[in-house]
Amino acid sequence: MDITIHSSLLPQNDRDEALRFYRDILGFEVRGDVGYKGMHWITVGPPGQPGTSIVLCPMEATPGLTDDERRTVAEMMAKGTYASINLATKNVDSTFERLQAAGAEVVQEPTDQPYGVRDCAFRDPAGTLLRIQEQR
Repeated sequence: MDITIHSSLLPQNDRDEALRFYRDILGFEVRGDVGYKGMHWITVGPPGQPGTSIVLCPMEATPGLTDDERRTVAEMMAKGTYASINLATKNVDSTFERLQAAGAEVVQEPTDQPYGVRDCAFRDPAGTLLRIQEQR
């Protein structure tokens, strides 16, 4: 089979904050901004990797959710337990310093893990946990 990862969806609840974080702090390119009924699906990705993207999507656009489920998802997002993503870098310490200086919410400072990576962790404005890893 010839299957690749094209995009992953991460829920967002504030378009402007999501853009500020992914574009201005992480340095991702904005590849698309599709609006529909006051909502926006923003596609971002790392420069030089046009085949891999993240779609920052409005949580309220998920079809079939009941009001109770939406409240539960919103609560989980706020606690940072709803979604996560692992990113990679060649130098986790310098990446950490740059993101921390830019005001990103730190969850974990750079740490050597027993499974062969050095990583750190941040939360995006919607609460998504981002682990940034350097292979050792």
